[in-house]
Amino acid sequence: MTGARDAYHDGVVGDSYPAGAGWVVAARGELDQDTLAPLEAALDAAADRSRLVVLDAGAVTFGDSSFLNLLLRLHHLTTLRIAAPGDQLRRVFALTGADTVLSLYPTVEDALEGS
Repeated sequence: MTGARDAYHDGVVGDSYPAGAGWVVAARGELDQDTLAPLEAALDAAADRSRLVVLDAGAVTFGDSSFLNLLLRLHHLTTLRIAAPGDQLRRVFALTGADTVLSLYPTVEDALEGS
């Protein structure tokens, strides 16, 4: 069962690639304290590679407080931009006030351009 569980956890990270002046990391699925480790590793690695990290959140279906804490921690380490957050994430960001701290963009391209 552990192998299947690890494969599921690894599934929360999609593509990770350089783009323009930044590094893009795509996340997907439900992000909580039980599934967050692979995404945290990918975002930390991206921050080591580039001062600009774009999180493609278009396929994230759920994010809890541990996910929010990860984003806020990364925001303090590098320039973090969040692209294409869905309604659930936008609600979490609005309810917690994180939308006033984090930089949200409608698309990855907009986030890379900073517009």
